[in-house]
Amino acid sequence: MYMAEFKLRFGDRKWYVRRLVEASSVEEAEEKAKRYAEAMNRGEVKWEFSYVIEAERPLLIGDEELKKLGA
Repeated sequence: MYMAEFKLRFGDRKWYVRRLVEASSVEEAEEKAKRYAEAMNRGEVKWEFSYVIEAERPLLIGDEELKKLGA
């Protein structure tokens, strides 16, 4: 499992969005994420691909993550 991050722009505003990517390698995940960003660029919001990382526990805040942060 991989997670891709995208930078979205709308006028002066900018924010970040993450999406899970099903792929067998980082390269495949990056290709899918880039294609996804291109497909999403059909409206007023501009999608820019940032990066892909391998994610064992994506988008999850649990006891393990809090312990790592010392919280």
